[in-house]
Amino acid sequence: MFSAFRSILRESGFRKSRLLSAIRAWPGYVADRRKFREALGDAADDFSWGNELAILTEKGETSGGLSAYLLQDLTVARWIREDAPTKHFDVGSRIDGFVCNVAAFREIEVIDIRPAPGEIPGVVFHRCDIMGKCPPEWENSMPSLSCLHTVEHFGLGRYGDPIDPRGHEKGLDRLKAMVAPGGRFYLSTPIGKQRIEFNAHRIFAAATVLGWFGEDWEIERFTVIRDDATIWAEPIRDEFSVAENFGCETGVAILAARKTANADTR
Repeated sequence: MFSAFRSILRESGFRKSRLLSAIRAWPGYVADRRKFREALGDAADDFSWGNELAILTEKGETSGGLSAYLLQDLTVARWIREDAPTKHFDVGSRIDGFVCNVAAFREIEVIDIRPAPGEIPGVVFHRCDIMGKCPPEWENSMPSLSCLHTVEHFGLGRYGDPIDPRGHEKGLDRLKAMVAPGGRFYLSTPIGKQRIEFNAHRIFAAATVLGWFGEDWEIERFTVIRDDATIWAEPIRDEFSVAENFGCETGVAILAARKTANADTR
Protein backbone atom coordinates (compact mmCIF):
# COMPACT_ATOMS: atom_id res chain seq x y z
CA MET A 1 0.00 0.00 0.00
CA PHE A 2 2.82 2.41 0.92
CA SER A 3 4.57 1.61 -2.37
CA ALA A 4 1.37 2.40 -4.27
CA PHE A 5 1.02 5.72 -2.41
CA ARG A 6 4.63 6.65 -3.20
CA SER A 7 4.12 5.79 -6.87
CA ILE A 8 0.99 7.95 -7.06
CA LEU A 9 2.77 10.89 -5.39
CA ARG A 10 5.77 10.57 -7.73
CA GLU A 11 3.61 10.33 -10.84
CA SER A 12 1.56 13.37 -9.78
CA GLY A 13 4.75 15.43 -9.54
CA PHE A 14 5.38 15.39 -5.80
CA ARG A 15 9.05 15.37 -4.83
CA LYS A 16 10.09 15.55 -1.19
CA SER A 17 13.41 17.28 -1.94
CA ARG A 18 11.67 19.96 -4.01
CA LEU A 19 9.09 20.51 -1.27
CA LEU A 20 11.85 21.08 1.30
CA SER A 21 13.67 23.45 -1.07
CA ALA A 22 10.48 25.44 -1.60
CA ILE A 23 9.86 25.73 2.15
CA ARG A 24 13.42 26.94 2.74
CA ALA A 25 13.11 29.48 -0.10
CA TRP A 26 9.84 31.02 1.08
CA PRO A 27 11.35 33.65 3.46
CA GLY A 28 13.66 34.84 0.67
CA TYR A 29 10.69 35.17 -1.69
CA VAL A 30 8.79 37.27 0.87
CA ALA A 31 11.83 39.50 1.37
CA ASP A 32 12.33 39.94 -2.41
CA ARG A 33 8.65 40.82 -2.87
CA ARG A 34 8.79 43.44 -0.14
CA LYS A 35 12.02 44.92 -1.53
CA PHE A 36 10.59 45.02 -5.06
CA ARG A 37 7.35 46.74 -4.00
CA GLU A 38 9.23 49.30 -1.95
CA ALA A 39 11.47 50.08 -4.95
CA LEU A 40 8.61 50.45 -7.44
CA GLY A 41 7.93 54.09 -6.67
CA ASP A 42 6.26 55.89 -9.59
CA ALA A 43 6.67 52.79 -11.77
CA ALA A 44 3.80 51.23 -9.79
CA ASP A 45 1.42 53.18 -12.05
CA ASP A 46 2.71 51.27 -15.13
CA PHE A 47 1.58 47.81 -13.97
CA SER A 48 -1.30 46.40 -12.00
CA TRP A 49 -0.35 43.76 -9.41
CA GLY A 50 -1.60 40.44 -10.77
CA ASN A 51 -1.84 37.02 -9.21
CA GLU A 52 1.38 36.03 -7.48
CA LEU A 53 3.10 32.96 -8.99
CA ALA A 54 5.81 32.20 -6.48
CA ILE A 55 8.79 30.46 -8.13
CA LEU A 56 10.79 29.15 -5.21
CA THR A 57 13.35 26.60 -6.38
CA GLU A 58 15.25 28.15 -9.29
CA LYS A 59 17.80 30.36 -7.52
CA GLY A 60 21.22 28.84 -8.01
CA GLU A 61 20.07 26.38 -10.67
CA THR A 62 21.83 26.11 -14.03
CA SER A 63 20.38 27.75 -17.14
CA GLY A 64 18.75 24.48 -18.22
CA GLY A 65 18.87 20.76 -17.66
CA LEU A 66 21.53 18.71 -19.46
CA SER A 67 19.64 15.43 -19.82
CA ALA A 68 20.13 12.27 -21.83
CA TYR A 69 17.00 13.17 -23.80
CA LEU A 70 18.42 16.55 -24.80
CA LEU A 71 21.75 15.07 -25.91
CA GLN A 72 20.05 12.22 -27.76
CA ASP A 73 17.66 14.55 -29.61
CA LEU A 74 20.45 16.92 -30.60
CA THR A 75 22.76 14.10 -31.73
CA VAL A 76 20.26 12.38 -34.01
CA ALA A 77 18.88 15.64 -35.41
CA ARG A 78 22.42 16.56 -36.44
CA TRP A 79 22.94 13.15 -38.05
CA ILE A 80 19.78 13.55 -40.10
CA ARG A 81 20.76 17.01 -41.20
CA GLU A 82 24.15 15.70 -42.34
CA ASP A 83 22.65 12.66 -44.10
CA ALA A 84 19.95 14.78 -45.82
CA PRO A 85 17.49 11.99 -46.77
CA THR A 86 14.83 12.66 -49.37
CA LYS A 87 12.12 12.02 -46.75
CA HIS A 88 12.27 11.34 -43.03
CA PHE A 89 9.81 9.45 -40.83
CA ASP A 90 9.71 9.03 -37.07
CA VAL A 91 7.94 6.61 -34.75
CA GLY A 92 7.09 7.67 -31.21
CA SER A 93 9.91 10.12 -30.42
CA ARG A 94 9.29 13.23 -28.33
CA ILE A 95 7.27 15.85 -30.20
CA ASP A 96 8.54 18.66 -27.94
CA GLY A 97 12.13 17.55 -28.35
CA PHE A 98 13.56 15.57 -31.25
CA VAL A 99 10.63 15.95 -33.67
CA CYS A 100 10.59 19.75 -33.41
CA ASN A 101 14.40 19.83 -33.62
CA VAL A 102 14.13 18.15 -37.02
CA ALA A 103 11.06 20.14 -38.10
CA ALA A 104 13.10 23.33 -37.66
CA PHE A 105 15.10 22.51 -40.81
CA ARG A 106 13.03 19.95 -42.77
CA GLU A 107 9.65 18.24 -42.95
CA ILE A 108 9.19 15.15 -40.81
CA GLU A 109 6.36 12.59 -40.88
CA VAL A 110 5.48 11.28 -37.42
CA ILE A 111 3.76 7.99 -36.54
CA ASP A 112 2.45 7.59 -32.98
CA ILE A 113 -0.14 5.53 -31.12
CA ARG A 114 -1.18 8.69 -29.28
CA PRO A 115 -3.22 11.52 -30.83
CA ALA A 116 -1.44 14.55 -32.25
CA PRO A 117 -1.07 17.48 -29.83
CA GLY A 118 -2.19 19.85 -32.57
CA GLU A 119 -0.88 21.23 -35.83
CA ILE A 120 2.88 21.84 -35.88
CA PRO A 121 4.65 23.51 -38.83
CA GLY A 122 6.80 21.00 -40.68
CA VAL A 123 5.21 17.95 -39.03
CA VAL A 124 2.87 15.53 -40.82
CA PHE A 125 1.14 13.25 -38.31
CA HIS A 126 -0.13 9.66 -38.70
CA ARG A 127 -1.86 7.91 -35.79
CA CYS A 128 -1.07 4.20 -35.84
CA ASP A 129 -0.11 1.37 -33.48
CA ILE A 130 3.11 -0.01 -34.93
CA MET A 131 2.44 -3.38 -33.30
CA GLY A 132 -0.97 -3.49 -34.99
CA LYS A 133 -2.09 -3.10 -38.58
CA CYS A 134 -0.20 -0.50 -40.61
CA PRO A 135 -0.63 0.60 -44.23
CA PRO A 136 1.07 -2.02 -46.44
CA GLU A 137 2.66 0.71 -48.55
CA TRP A 138 4.89 1.65 -45.61
CA GLU A 139 6.83 -1.60 -45.88
CA ASN A 140 10.30 -1.26 -47.48
CA SER A 141 9.45 2.33 -48.42
CA MET A 142 11.09 4.73 -45.94
CA PRO A 143 14.51 6.10 -46.87
CA SER A 144 15.06 7.40 -43.34
CA LEU A 145 13.35 6.36 -40.10
CA SER A 146 13.94 7.25 -36.46
CA CYS A 147 12.61 5.76 -33.24
CA LEU A 148 14.13 7.33 -30.13
CA HIS A 149 13.56 6.14 -26.58
CA THR A 150 10.41 4.33 -27.71
CA VAL A 151 10.96 0.65 -28.47
CA GLU A 152 11.55 -0.10 -24.78
CA HIS A 153 7.90 0.80 -24.09
CA PHE A 154 6.22 -1.47 -26.66
CA GLY A 155 3.83 -3.94 -25.03
CA LEU A 156 3.92 -2.49 -21.49
CA GLY A 157 0.58 -0.69 -21.79
CA ARG A 158 2.02 2.65 -20.69
CA TYR A 159 0.68 4.51 -23.72
CA GLY A 160 -2.48 2.49 -24.25
CA ASP A 161 -0.71 -0.17 -26.32
CA PRO A 162 -1.77 -3.80 -25.86
CA ILE A 163 0.08 -5.79 -23.19
CA ASP A 164 2.65 -8.02 -24.88
CA PRO A 165 5.91 -9.23 -23.27
CA ARG A 166 7.37 -9.59 -26.77
CA GLY A 167 6.10 -6.21 -27.91
CA HIS A 168 9.59 -4.78 -28.36
CA GLU A 169 10.55 -7.62 -30.71
CA LYS A 170 7.38 -7.26 -32.78
CA GLY A 171 7.79 -3.50 -32.93
CA LEU A 172 11.42 -3.77 -34.00
CA ASP A 173 10.57 -6.25 -36.73
CA ARG A 174 7.95 -3.86 -38.06
CA LEU A 175 10.25 -0.85 -37.89
CA LYS A 176 13.11 -2.59 -39.69
CA ALA A 177 10.70 -3.83 -42.35
CA MET A 178 9.56 -0.25 -42.98
CA VAL A 179 13.07 0.94 -43.93
CA ALA A 180 13.76 0.89 -47.66
CA PRO A 181 16.81 -1.01 -48.95
CA GLY A 182 19.70 1.43 -48.74
CA GLY A 183 17.82 3.49 -46.13
CA ARG A 184 18.86 4.39 -42.59
CA PHE A 185 17.31 3.56 -39.24
CA TYR A 186 18.15 5.83 -36.29
CA LEU A 187 17.45 4.13 -32.97
CA SER A 188 18.00 4.90 -29.31
CA THR A 189 17.08 2.95 -26.20
CA PRO A 190 18.23 2.60 -22.57
CA ILE A 191 21.13 0.23 -21.86
CA GLY A 192 22.41 -1.39 -18.69
CA LYS A 193 21.75 -4.65 -16.88
CA GLN A 194 18.84 -6.12 -18.84
CA ARG A 195 15.60 -5.75 -16.90
CA ILE A 196 11.97 -4.59 -16.95
CA GLU A 197 10.95 -1.66 -14.76
CA PHE A 198 7.20 -2.05 -15.17
CA ASN A 199 5.41 -0.20 -16.60
CA ALA A 200 7.92 2.53 -17.35
CA HIS A 201 10.30 0.75 -19.70
CA ARG A 202 12.74 -2.04 -20.40
CA ILE A 203 16.49 -1.61 -20.05
CA PHE A 204 18.40 -3.63 -22.65
CA ALA A 205 21.90 -5.05 -22.48
CA ALA A 206 24.21 -3.46 -25.03
CA ALA A 207 24.74 -6.88 -26.61
CA THR A 208 20.99 -7.17 -27.15
CA VAL A 209 20.76 -3.80 -28.90
CA LEU A 210 23.75 -4.45 -31.16
CA GLY A 211 22.42 -7.94 -31.88
CA TRP A 212 19.28 -6.47 -33.44
CA PHE A 213 21.33 -5.50 -36.52
CA GLY A 214 22.92 -8.50 -38.13
CA GLU A 215 22.62 -9.66 -41.70
CA ASP A 216 21.29 -7.02 -44.11
CA TRP A 217 22.33 -4.18 -41.78
CA GLU A 218 25.46 -2.10 -41.18
CA ILE A 219 25.82 0.03 -38.05
CA GLU A 220 27.35 3.25 -39.38
CA ARG A 221 27.32 5.30 -36.19
CA PHE A 222 27.17 4.36 -32.53
CA THR A 223 27.14 6.66 -29.52
CA VAL A 224 26.56 6.12 -25.81
CA ILE A 225 25.19 8.61 -23.31
CA ARG A 226 26.57 7.59 -19.94
CA ASP A 227 24.64 7.53 -16.67
CA ASP A 228 26.00 11.00 -15.82
CA ALA A 229 24.56 12.48 -19.07
CA THR A 230 27.87 12.81 -20.90
CA ILE A 231 28.36 11.71 -24.49
CA TRP A 232 30.76 8.96 -25.51
CA ALA A 233 30.93 9.25 -29.28
CA GLU A 234 31.86 6.11 -31.20
CA PRO A 235 33.13 3.92 -28.34
CA ILE A 236 35.05 0.82 -29.37
CA ARG A 237 32.60 -2.06 -29.44
CA ASP A 238 34.95 -4.72 -28.13
CA GLU A 239 33.70 -7.81 -26.32
CA PHE A 240 34.48 -6.52 -22.83
CA SER A 241 32.88 -3.08 -23.31
CA VAL A 242 29.73 -4.60 -24.75
CA ALA A 243 29.51 -7.18 -21.94
CA GLU A 244 29.87 -4.36 -19.37
CA ASN A 245 27.23 -2.25 -21.18
CA PHE A 246 29.87 0.45 -21.71
CA GLY A 247 29.83 1.06 -17.96
CA CYS A 248 26.16 2.03 -17.93
CA GLU A 249 23.43 1.09 -15.51
CA THR A 250 20.83 3.41 -17.04
CA GLY A 251 22.59 4.85 -20.07
CA VAL A 252 21.42 5.33 -23.65
CA ALA A 253 22.66 3.67 -26.83
CA ILE A 254 22.16 5.64 -30.04
CA LEU A 255 22.89 4.21 -33.45
CA ALA A 256 22.37 4.75 -37.13
CA ALA A 257 22.12 1.56 -39.16
CA ARG A 258 21.90 1.28 -42.93
CA LYS A 259 19.84 -1.44 -44.56
CA THR A 260 21.88 -2.99 -47.34
CA ALA A 261 20.72 -2.24 -50.85
CA ASN A 262 20.31 -5.97 -51.61
CA ALA A 263 18.52 -6.78 -48.35
CA ASP A 264 15.98 -9.61 -48.48
CA THR A 265 12.62 -7.79 -48.38
CA ARG A 266 10.36 -10.82 -48.52
